[in-house]
Formats: sequence, C-alpha cells, structure tokens
Amino acid sequence: MAMKKLYKTLLALPFAGCLVVGASQAQEVKELNFGIISTESSQNLKNKWEPLLADMSRKTGYKVKSFFAPDYAGIIQGMRFNKVDLALFGNNSAMEAVDRANGEVIYQLVNKEGQPGYWSLLITHKDSPVNSVEQMLAQAENLNFGNGDPNSTSGYLVPGYYVFAKNNVEPNKIFKRSLNGNHEVNALSVANKQLDVATFNTGAMDRLSRSHPEKAEKLKVIWQSPLIPDNPIVWRADLPDETKLVIKTFFDTYGDEAAELQLLNGMNLSKFKASSNDQLLPIRQLDLFQQRSAIATDARLSQQQKQEKTALLDAELEKISLRMQALEKKPVLKPLYFFINPINYLLLIT
Repeated sequence: MAMKKLYKTLLALPFAGCLVVGASQAQEVKELNFGIISTESSQNLKNKWEPLLADMSRKTGYKVKSFFAPDYAGIIQGMRFNKVDLALFGNNSAMEAVDRANGEVIYQLVNKEGQPGYWSLLITHKDSPVNSVEQMLAQAENLNFGNGDPNSTSGYLVPGYYVFAKNNVEPNKIFKRSLNGNHEVNALSVANKQLDVATFNTGAMDRLSRSHPEKAEKLKVIWQSPLIPDNPIVWRADLPDETKLVIKTFFDTYGDEAAELQLLNGMNLSKFKASSNDQLLPIRQLDLFQQRSAIATDARLSQQQKQEKTALLDAELEKISLRMQALEKKPVLKPLYFFINPINYLLLIT
C-alpha cells in the first residue's frame, strides 16, 4: 500500500522515528473524513475538491471521504464527535473547531497568484442607489440584508466588526429584514434583487465570475475589508502520530508534480503553506472586540456589569496582545504590529 511504503521511508528519518514511537499502540486508522465548509452548493464543492481528495487517497493509502454539512456548525460538530478527521475551515470556524472540537491548524491555503489571503465584501445590485456603507446604514430600515453564516470569517465576523460593531449597530436590529446564508446564496439573491445588500468575499466573487458570469456582472462592491488570511486546514489533535505524519507529508509535497500543481491551479490555489493556531490570533482579537462593543451598547446591563464584563475581555485581549508581540520579535517575522487594526497583523504570519 502507498501509505505503508511512504511510512517506511518516513520512519527511516530520525525525526519521523521520534514522532511515531508507540504509534503501534494507537488504534489503526484506515479512513479519513475530510470536512469542507459550506461556502457554496455541495455539488460545486464536490466537483472542486474530490479530485484532490482522490489524490490524497492514492498517495497516503487511506480512504479519504468528503464530508459536507449544510452549515459551518455541522463540520465543527463532526470534528467534535470524531466524524471529521481534518477539514477546510474559514478562520472563524477554525477558531471554533480549535476551542470546541480539539482541532489544530496545520496548513493554510495560498491562491495561485501567491496572495496570502482574501477580502470580505459588501455587495449590492449594480442598479442599486446604495454606494457606500454610510448610505447603507442610513437606509437600513428599508433594506433586506444577507448576512453570512455565524461561523464565517468573511461573511460574518469581519463585516460584523468593521461595518457594524464600529458603528455601534447590530444588523438584525437595523435592517428591514436580515437573513443568514452562504456566500453563493447571498450573491445570487443580490443579483436577482431578492436581497438589497449582502456579505461576500473576493474568492467567492472569482468563483462566481467563472461559474455564473452573467450574475457576477450584476453585482457592485460597496465595501472591502482589510486582508484576511486564506482558509486554514485543521486536523483533530488526537489523531495517531503515524497518521499525522502521513497527512503532513502529503500536504508538504502536494504540488511538486506538474499534474498536481495544475489541479491546484484549477482550484485557484498554489502549494499549501504550513501554519499553526497562531494564525487565529487576530481573529480572536476581532471576536473579543466585537463582544466588547456589544457590551458597551447593551441597555440591559448596569454600568457596573459593563465594567466587570469589559474587564474580563480586556484581560483576554492583553494575553493575545502579549502573544502577538512575542511572535513579532521572532526574526522570521516582519517588524510590524497593528493593535488598533488587528487583522493587518495577519501579514506577519503569511
């Protein structure tokens, strides 16, 4: 079996041998369930990812099966209950997987142009009179809004902070109607004038331009976020060391062959980049900042309650800040640090 041959080669390496001491005592893994977040229809995602997963099966010796769920929470829960072994997440859903499902970030996608990430967008129909966030907020009570999945980074967390929290408003309170959907549903709904404005992202816009160019032409961008690092791949931290080593070797080497790189380029990707949970630090900051803003505007809380809750969040923010400053001092990182605009810190780790 290909995996066994690869494993024998890896085992001959001193480092690999250290990793797999005692692995024979772990339960043997024969299959891997690979979860993929629901950014668009399951059929589109299958067409895009299953050729790569077939290569993964062939090269590792494991039977790699795709796992799709109707929302991000389904993939997180799948990992929590050992139904998903590794998965493609967005940064926000990866944070949930790390915190609630024993996940660990191992790799990051990189697009075929080598860009380190993508951007969150707000879109309207090209015929819409709304041309800015300011105009959108001023007319919100007359607009139908398409928000993202609550576990989506670009569809929910990033616009939730930069567009809404910083303006001291909540989308489900200011719009005529607010709905949650995936990127594809939101974009098509705007193109068909079923929604007035919606969240989206540049990667999804690129895919829509190829799959439904006539719909993409009907969209207008009224806001673009700071850079977001591309999606991470997360595995279950309790996978056997032997399995982890084989998975790691696959992602480290995939794209070395011309046919593999061509397949990646067809997915608008280049070779995978090693990453870690530190990729999520700026996302954690945004999440805490958003919570802090919500507390400040919560009329149900007394001033003392607000101070107590804010103090707890500030303590967590300080811990993250110290960790980010420690990473900044590493010589491999650029000497830049942005606390006020934390998502710019992502440039340090990409």
